[in-house]
Amino acid sequence: MDRDAVDEVVRRGDLDELVRTVDALCDAREWDQLEQLRERCARAHEVGHQLWPAASHAAYRLALEAPALWAAAVLVDDSAPFALGPLPEVAAQAHTWVELAPHVSSGPAAVLAAHERVLRGENLSDVDLPGPAVLEVPLVLSTWEPEYALAEYASDRAEFPMPSLPRLTKTEVPTPSPKIERDEVCGALVDLTRAWVEGSNGESDAVVVEGRSTDAITALGATDVRTASIGSPDAMALMAWAGASGGAHGRRPGAAAGRFAAWWAAGALTDLLDEWPPDPLVLGERLDALSFFVWSSKGRDTGWWLRLAIEDAGQGRSWAVAASDAD
Repeated sequence: MDRDAVDEVVRRGDLDELVRTVDALCDAREWDQLEQLRERCARAHEVGHQLWPAASHAAYRLALEAPALWAAAVLVDDSAPFALGPLPEVAAQAHTWVELAPHVSSGPAAVLAAHERVLRGENLSDVDLPGPAVLEVPLVLSTWEPEYALAEYASDRAEFPMPSLPRLTKTEVPTPSPKIERDEVCGALVDLTRAWVEGSNGESDAVVVEGRSTDAITALGATDVRTASIGSPDAMALMAWAGASGGAHGRRPGAAAGRFAAWWAAGALTDLLDEWPPDPLVLGERLDALSFFVWSSKGRDTGWWLRLAIEDAGQGRSWAVAASDAD
């Protein structure tokens, strides 16, 4: 397909035809023409067409399937608001940082792509990132960190698996404990699902109490409670999954943002926010001293949910967060 043919498809402004054209260009590996189509669609509002979905789809396919030269070209802010996922995360699934680095433009999107590669096992601790420090967390996974749940992108779909959790069992809970003043931990736990609340139909609440984890759970008004104990790595994986997700309808922040949100919540839980970014070894040791529980109330949760309780036996204090979003 030559340049004139691409221009004609865009001029007609038929979204179905544009999607078929994107598919055809990808099958033929005509990346220059696909980038041209993406650019024309992105600028179509200048002549009265609203072709942002087609522009986003073209950018998504470039990030996922094209060689690094073209994938890196779409790593700019807000380049694909209607894509199946954030382009730094999409590009990081299919390209190493060594492949992307020579071609990226300096900016937050390129930095996010580097952090996404860290989640996929790359050690970039000696790399000078091409942009601002948008996520102040280490550029290498710590030995105590989990295998985070990552998005799985394909040409026409995306899956966002939730971390595996143990079977919950019925738990006796006390009379609801009085809530005490909310602290910075509560704020960090609620922030894990900010995208669910601000961009979708989600609700989120967190409390802190003097007492056990079950006291915190019942302080949220929970009844018919089921719980299961999990380790700190599993708790980090669950918090990061929630922070990465957009819920039912919100825009997905991505796994790198989810990891940062989990680190921030962990830092709040361990009194390390004043030393940010915290020493990874100190953070891991302090997390191990806490007890973590997943829980449910009134039967099986559906849709997107985060129900986590944390107990600090040394301080005699516990926190619980309940967040949910329905499709």
